[in-house]
Amino acid sequence: MQLVDIGANLTHESFRHDFDAVLQRAKDHGVAQLMVTGASRDGSTHALALAQAHPGLLFATAGVHPHHAIDYDDATDAWLRELATHPEVRAVGETGLDYNRNYSPRDVQLAVFERQLQIAVDTQKPLFLHQRDAHHDFVALLRRYRDKIPGAVVHCFTDTGEAMRDYLDLDCHIGITGWICDERRGTHLRELVKDIPAHRLMIETDAPYLLPRTVKPPPSHRRNEPMYLRHICEEIARDRGESWQETATHTTATARAFFGLPGI
Repeated sequence: MQLVDIGANLTHESFRHDFDAVLQRAKDHGVAQLMVTGASRDGSTHALALAQAHPGLLFATAGVHPHHAIDYDDATDAWLRELATHPEVRAVGETGLDYNRNYSPRDVQLAVFERQLQIAVDTQKPLFLHQRDAHHDFVALLRRYRDKIPGAVVHCFTDTGEAMRDYLDLDCHIGITGWICDERRGTHLRELVKDIPAHRLMIETDAPYLLPRTVKPPPSHRRNEPMYLRHICEEIARDRGESWQETATHTTATARAFFGLPGI
């Protein structure tokens, strides 16, 4: 079985000392392809460089996370447009709204999100989206652009059933992480994941964040990495009443279709 991790922050400094080993462990656990998340101007540049260094295995997104929206300017917009011309960059993002921490003012987040929505329209690349505690504003703005954009995935979905249905009604994909394994915060996802159509479900680690709490024994360093995608797949499969092979098959096919990834 082959798996696709649609969201791995492999530019994170915690991977610098053993990057090649991380990739090998991922391969050993069935991860055939990975999307490297770009969440800032520099991070998106780094994500592209990693994808270019590992053709066929790594691909990239290019965008500015709402935490960094305050740093977005015309030069950043031009640079993201340049990055999006590269074939290794398969989506615009990570972009969206985050009202949980408000590292950037909300009006700035909204303006920067809209600028990146326009990049997706102009480049005809799908969106890799982030939303936390901002559903009303997020879905209202996304709705204005959705029919002009080839696809959109709400990555690391942790929200309510109502929010999920809003996204599905907008023909969005849903990305599920190891948050579903968190007995403190993620138990509601075990029910919701049953209602995501197979052709709209994708899986991801969001490494190095969100180590699944059901991994036993947990690694001493507490770092999540792509090798745990199979564990997440198995947990989701159990909740959906499927074999893990079935979940792997349809999430991989869905991810490859969404991002235009080659089969292996």
